[in-house]
Amino acid sequence: MKIIDMRSDTVTLPTEEMRRAMCEAEVGDDVYEDDPTMKELEQLGARLLGKEAGLFVPSGTFGNQLALLTHCLRGDEVILEENSHIIEHEVGGSAVIAGVQLRTVKGKNGAMNPEDVRKVIRENDIHYPKTGLICMENAHSCGAVLPLDNMRAIYKIGIEHNIPVHIDGARIFNAAISLGVDASEVAHYGDSINLCLSKGLAAPVGSLLIGSKEFIAKARKNRKLMGGGMRQAGILAASGIVALNKMVDRLREDHENAKLFAEEISKMDKINVKMDRLDINMVYFEIQGSPISSEELVEVLKQKGIKINGIDKGEYRFVTNKDVTREDVLYVVEILKEIVK
Repeated sequence: MKIIDMRSDTVTLPTEEMRRAMCEAEVGDDVYEDDPTMKELEQLGARLLGKEAGLFVPSGTFGNQLALLTHCLRGDEVILEENSHIIEHEVGGSAVIAGVQLRTVKGKNGAMNPEDVRKVIRENDIHYPKTGLICMENAHSCGAVLPLDNMRAIYKIGIEHNIPVHIDGARIFNAAISLGVDASEVAHYGDSINLCLSKGLAAPVGSLLIGSKEFIAKARKNRKLMGGGMRQAGILAASGIVALNKMVDRLREDHENAKLFAEEISKMDKINVKMDRLDINMVYFEIQGSPISSEELVEVLKQKGIKINGIDKGEYRFVTNKDVTREDVLYVVEILKEIVK
């Protein structure tokens, strides 16, 4: 039985081209900056996002936490949207690693009101922490994409107050496709960007932290401090090069499949799809008056060859990815119809 895995786009398997590239990669000791394949990947990522330099890290969480550690001093305050990945899904790392506190701002589908951001910037007062960083997430893990005007306004506030801005761009190429712009236009409104290679781009491991040469030089030392200095890492970098060169444009297919899935399940009486958060490859929905529990739904679908996560805050999230075809989506729709009835 084929397994249709819609838990996340992190479950994608590397392509055969990636596997070959990993086997054949020219490598060296990356801590000594001797790995030519790693250098190629980091330069490619920086060029695609319009920045000076890049740094390979093991994961998106590592990249975000490294950015906080590199931008901030201990005791600084970081402004970010209340449902952002950094606060929701990174195990409180900001307190442990960078020693900063997080100041959340209520957002609408992940987007903070620029004036709300301006209001929470700390004044120079003996009682207050210093505002050390502003973070935005695009695409947001709620399934929505931040408008460029919103990003521009917040970045401008950062410049006015001499506060750097970090973009959690784990799915920045999804955001760019949704907005109809080049990814460098999204990245323009951040001093640093975290870009995941192992989500929709299908590389098996890794992310890139991207920014200025000065920032990346500092981040490289902090990466070593965090235990992220790797040796012959070009084996991993080789798959990332294929991901950036070959897998970006095909993200459109995931978006199309997500929209198809949303349209079909929205026809069911008991299902309420969050259409205002259908910008990328994620479909959020509620099942009203569900005949079975979340745990039972997960198990029933598993028996039918479909993997999903259970309910979270009252919602289900199904994620399309490279290994989920249009036919797979329609099959999942039919199985859901049977269950909901």
